[in-house]
Amino acid sequence: MDWELQSFHGEELSTHRGSSYNSYLIQEEKNVLIDTVWLPFAEEFVDNLAGKIDLQEIDFIIANHGEVDHSGALPALMRRIPDKPIYCSANAVKSLKGQYHEDWDFRVVRTGDKIDIGNGKEIIFIEMPMLHWPDSMAAYLTGDNILFSNDAFGQHLASENLFNDLVDQDELYYEAMKYYANILNPFNPLLRRKLDEIAALDLPIDIIATSHGVSWRDNPMQIVEKYAEWAGDYQENQITIIYDTMWNGTKRLAEKIAEGVKLGDEEVTVKLCNIAKGDKNDIATEVFRSKAVVMGSPTVSNSILQSVAGFVHLVKGLKFKGKKAAAFGCYGWSGEAVKILNGLMEDAGFEVVNEGYRNQWNPDIDAKRAAVDFGKELAKEFNK
Repeated sequence: MDWELQSFHGEELSTHRGSSYNSYLIQEEKNVLIDTVWLPFAEEFVDNLAGKIDLQEIDFIIANHGEVDHSGALPALMRRIPDKPIYCSANAVKSLKGQYHEDWDFRVVRTGDKIDIGNGKEIIFIEMPMLHWPDSMAAYLTGDNILFSNDAFGQHLASENLFNDLVDQDELYYEAMKYYANILNPFNPLLRRKLDEIAALDLPIDIIATSHGVSWRDNPMQIVEKYAEWAGDYQENQITIIYDTMWNGTKRLAEKIAEGVKLGDEEVTVKLCNIAKGDKNDIATEVFRSKAVVMGSPTVSNSILQSVAGFVHLVKGLKFKGKKAAAFGCYGWSGEAVKILNGLMEDAGFEVVNEGYRNQWNPDIDAKRAAVDFGKELAKEFNK
C-alpha cells in the first residue's frame, strides 16, 4: 500500500489518493504466485511473502504484465528461488528479459491455455494485448471464479479496505474513470473486442482481483459493464472550458463564455479549468466526460502558451472520439492563437464547429457581451 504516491509513469499520471501494488498467492495442491510489486518495495515484499510460505514451496510464478510496477520484485524473489518457472505471454518474455537481463525459466502461454493446480481447480490464461501493454494478460482461477485482471479494472487508490464494497463509492468510480481515461482510452477498439472475447468464454466471475487499488467482489461485473460503456466513445452532457492566460484577458473571456453556455443550455454541466493551475490528468478526465471542449490561449510569440499546447498534445494521445470543440483567446498584436488552436484540436480528433472567438487587448464591456453570445451559440452548436 503506497499512501504517499503522488505520480505514476514518471510524472505523467497524477495519483492524488496513492495506490497499491497487488500480488496474489494461491495455495492449493500447487502454490502459485501472481505478479510481484514495484522495485522500491521488493525486499519488503519478499520478506512478507516468506512469512506466509516457504519460498521453495512456490511451484510457479505468473507474470501477467512485465511493467516494473508489477515485476520490480522479481529479481529479488528469483535470487531466492532461481529455478521456479515463470508463466507469461511471449511479449512478456521480451519485456522481462529486456528490463532485467535474466534468462529465467519462462513458459509462454496463450489464451485458453490451462494449468491444473489440484483440488479440482485450474488456471486459465487470457491474453489482453494493449490493455495496456503488448505483453498484458489475465489469469482466471476456476472453482473460486477469480479473474486476476492485472491493470484492467483497477484504480490508483490506497485503502486499508481491500474490496469495492468497503470504500467510498464516489472516490472509487472517479479513480476508476480517471485510470480508464488516461491509460486505457487509446485502446478502445481493442478493449471492445477483448470484452466480447471474455464474455464468449462464459466464465463465472465472483471476484475481479486487480493489480492496483481495490478488488471487485460485490457485483464484480459492474466495472466490466462500465468499461463497456466507457469504451463506446463515452460522453456526458458536459462542456469543459480549458484555458491559460497571461494578464487575465483570456481568463475573463473563459468566464463569460461559460456564462453564455449555461444561458444557452440550462441542462448542461459546465466545467471551467485553468490548465496552468489544475491537474492535467484530472482535466483530461473531464474532457473524457464531455461532449465538447472550448479551449483558450492568448497569442504569444505568434503562437499559443506552452501549457495549452502540451495539453492538446496529451489529449491527442488519448484518442478521444466524437467530441466537438471551439477556440478563443485574447491578443495584442498578431492574434494567431485561435487559428493555431483550431488546427491542433482538429489534429487531435475533435470536430471544430466554428472559427472561434478572438478579442484584441483586454476585453471591455462589449467584448464580454460578445463572449457571452459566443457561449450561447456554442451551446446550440454542441447540441446539433
